[in-house]
Amino acid sequence: MTRERLYLFDTTLRDGQQTPGIDFSVEDKTLIASMLDAFGLDYVEGGYPGANPTDTAFFEKKRTKKAAFVAFGMTKRAGVSASNDPGLAALIHAAGDAVCFVAKSWDYHVDVALGISNDENLDCIKASVEATIAAGKEALVDCEHFFDGYKANPAYATACAKTAYEAGARWVVLCDTNGGTLPGEVTRIVGELIEAGIPGRNLGIHAHNDTGQAVANSLAAVEAGVRQIQGTLNGIGERCGNANLVTLIPTLMLKPHYAERFELGIDGDKLTDLTRLSRTFDELLNRNPEHQAPYVGQSAFATKAGIHASALLKDPKTYEHVDPESVGNQRRVMVSDQGGKSNFLNALKRRGIEVAKDDPKLDRLISLVKEREASGYAYEAADASFELLARRTLGRVPDFFEVQSFRVMVERRFDALGNLKTVSEAVVRVIVDGEEILSVAEGQGPVNALDIALRKDLGKFQADIADLELVDYKVRILNGGTEAITRVLIESSDATTDRWWTVGVSDNIIDASFQALMDSVIYKLLKNREQAGRVAAE
Repeated sequence: MTRERLYLFDTTLRDGQQTPGIDFSVEDKTLIASMLDAFGLDYVEGGYPGANPTDTAFFEKKRTKKAAFVAFGMTKRAGVSASNDPGLAALIHAAGDAVCFVAKSWDYHVDVALGISNDENLDCIKASVEATIAAGKEALVDCEHFFDGYKANPAYATACAKTAYEAGARWVVLCDTNGGTLPGEVTRIVGELIEAGIPGRNLGIHAHNDTGQAVANSLAAVEAGVRQIQGTLNGIGERCGNANLVTLIPTLMLKPHYAERFELGIDGDKLTDLTRLSRTFDELLNRNPEHQAPYVGQSAFATKAGIHASALLKDPKTYEHVDPESVGNQRRVMVSDQGGKSNFLNALKRRGIEVAKDDPKLDRLISLVKEREASGYAYEAADASFELLARRTLGRVPDFFEVQSFRVMVERRFDALGNLKTVSEAVVRVIVDGEEILSVAEGQGPVNALDIALRKDLGKFQADIADLELVDYKVRILNGGTEAITRVLIESSDATTDRWWTVGVSDNIIDASFQALMDSVIYKLLKNREQAGRVAAE
């Protein structure tokens, strides 16, 4: 059976840039465009040339090799011819293959936002598309607020879309700009528009996520006949974000309901790079990846309950809708006080630790985890600390160094200029290969000072932790009062972009923090040692 082609249009660099806290540089945009291009997206929308210095500089040359490079902007102004509109000229002359125009398709906006007549708006759409095609570029029209406009005045919204199509636009994109349309409404309205004379092969969908249904609305539009989907990496965008291409792509490629009827421009083997693409993008934005993100999240294929883990060992299909490796992710069987032997055996096996089911050390490990979790530890969230505990219980962790003592001092004082300052200083005494090393450091708070002091000098292991970076620090108070038990979780990373969590628990927040810091450093040293062993074996 011949499959129909679906086209993917990425608007991360334009719509995604409207996300609060995100501001791309030209270098950022260049890198992201190359990532999208290499992955196999059909269109990469780069921004609005002429609107700001960054986008103008970005469009000085084409930034993709295979994907169509798209400039975004307004249709021509009313009362000015296409040939005399400087904004339109900037879009047409920008480097790239296509121009995507945003056009009002809700008569309310035409009146209130543009202050022109409905007919003048239609003329602006028609003239802009024709000028773009005459310049040898592909024209696309984003019909802004299309669904709200259609519900208010279906005749005029349809007229806007038909004007774009009849003028020669390759794609007429239906935008749920406010994000409030529901899947059933999308299905109905797209079907009625196709019946009105615009073929589905020329229609696209641009869904916002304000009701949490941007992906569902995009799929509903495909079912109704549209053949282009717009979205962003990891669903970033203004307000609640846009349709998440990282969720849509594997759904379209792995679910038979879609895969048997449609094909994408993405090679099948590229799909295994999806998790890396998603997490690399978050790393570029200096954001923590969403743990429960579909397909690519750290918890997407995580199982905690013992009965689930037991079934997974027999057949992964019992609790997995797709193979984790198909999207470059991995299965995680989490250990906790809810887990049985199957959880632990699976978790240990995944870490390369072989242990017999009847080994008394396994029973000791299970008992120890449950005891420690009862006192406040959380190993399901601290994978590295669990691995270290398991290896120690089974007698398999080298003594890289020994901490003899540590001390932290916090002083609040006035400096020579009369400014009130708080200074934190830490002293850490370690023994490496029989040699005692004393390190002193100041930091932005006691934990930062401890971290700097601990990693300041580890003798022969110093080079091994040079790329170690602490990327997140979380504190949880487990009961009330200033004497409360405190749990500290620390997330670490290194040059390989691997991430791991460690945990510490104490009635002293500094002690809890130091436990988690210690585990992070030891895990890093162990990780380096195992990697070196694998390289040597190869």
